Amino acid sequence: MISLTIHLARRLKRIALTGLCLLPVLTGGALGAPADPPTTSFRLAQEGYLYEFPRDHGSHDAFRTEWWYYTGHLETAEGRRFGFELTFFRRAIAPDQVETRPSRWSVDQLYLAHLAVTDITGKRFHFHDRISRAGLGKAGADPTHLHVWLDQWRAESSDGAGDQQKLEAKADGVALSLTLDPAKPPVVHGERGISKKGAAAGQASHYYSFTNLATAGNLTIGTETYRVTGTSWMDHEFGSADLSADLAGWDWFSIQLADKRELMVYRLRHTDGSSDPASSGTLVLADGRTQHLSATDIQLTPLDTWTSPTSKATYPGRWQLSIPSLGLVLNLTPLLADQELRTTRSTQVTYWEGAVDVTGTEQGKPLNGRGYIEMTGYAERIKQKL
Repeated sequence: MISLTIHLARRLKRIALTGLCLLPVLTGGALGAPADPPTTSFRLAQEGYLYEFPRDHGSHDAFRTEWWYYTGHLETAEGRRFGFELTFFRRAIAPDQVETRPSRWSVDQLYLAHLAVTDITGKRFHFHDRISRAGLGKAGADPTHLHVWLDQWRAESSDGAGDQQKLEAKADGVALSLTLDPAKPPVVHGERGISKKGAAAGQASHYYSFTNLATAGNLTIGTETYRVTGTSWMDHEFGSADLSADLAGWDWFSIQLADKRELMVYRLRHTDGSSDPASSGTLVLADGRTQHLSATDIQLTPLDTWTSPTSKATYPGRWQLSIPSLGLVLNLTPLLADQELRTTRSTQVTYWEGAVDVTGTEQGKPLNGRGYIEMTGYAERIKQKL
């Protein structure tokens, strides 16, 4: 998916080190400030990229930006429902901007992480974030297989191959410990090895997902620990290019249908509200085969709005997602209106990402499922890098 890393990077262009503390200095962060100058220090996503697993589950330090993004729906045996998000972001600093080499305190890789839990039954939304630099064991990612961490938050494969994945995170009053087993192999998005994010050369990323991960483990909220099972989704994406200057934000959708199909759609949104032609999606069939969807295949219609009482931002409240060529019409309804992750001292960014229920029809026959939606650029315009 298109990640908040590209927004967070705006806030982290300069890093101040004070002893063991890493502090983001908010320079150039105001709306309309010029983007960082083009850099040739990092590799661009190019057509023809050949994925190799488990290597590609690991970090790709030759690219400027990378993320590992988990979302999912969980449930207890008694029927109590939850949604969760655990995300790790890596942001590389260009070598010519690292002024403290060869000190081991040098910052050339910055890591951020988000943890959010939607207590659907309890009607509460919990979110936390972390930020740290690579080095001295504080944060990092292995380049050979899935193992990314920030302090005690981590995502890793138990056997190195990525076939089984484990998530661990704990913050004030919230903790999760989950094991995820893929029901399908990884799905590569886009065409010819790249997921386009614009018309310019290199304006793309390498992007794949585990769209169906059987999930089990423990979730703690306050003093209560719940044994939960469910289904999760994992995105892994890496690239280095700039987004187009006229983009205000994006809307991203991951949908898991009850008939064992999955759907990913993202809409790059211009300042006038129109969709960029680079917007696209992927339909994953029950047997794991995929169908690429272009911007012209997808229709997205907001059905109502919700205004945050805290940020005052107004977001689409419900969505209708249609693929006319398939006769597919889906209605996406948030399971809790307020699933907004708001500005903190670490991230300085506000966006909405949350669990939704899915109902609809295909060729007139009823469908249902669950999903997640991410909406950015509503609280403040995003004009940043991939």
